Amino acid sequence: ADRALNYYLNPAALKETPRKPSTLFCITPGADHETLLANACESMASASVMASDFADGMMGAQRSKMLALQQIIMLGELAVNRMLDNVDPQS
Repeated sequence: ADRALNYYLNPAALKETPRKPSTLFCITPGADHETLLANACESMASASVMASDFADGMMGAQRSKMLALQQIIMLGELAVNRMLDNVDPQS
């Protein structure tokens, strides 16, 4: 209730309140770039496959939207893969 009242009556009080990020899902601060990129790549590959599977069961505009989403995910995956190659180039 105080936050709602401050929003309308004392907006400066909201700016003074520091933001506390959630620690429910936290990545270890010491994780190296290669590990983070590899994990992101695997997650995006899984999301791409799921979007493609969902699109198979759809028709019309919904299918087109899902395939567009799958393509965006795939493009992100390609970018992460390129970055992973730059971090650890294969000779």
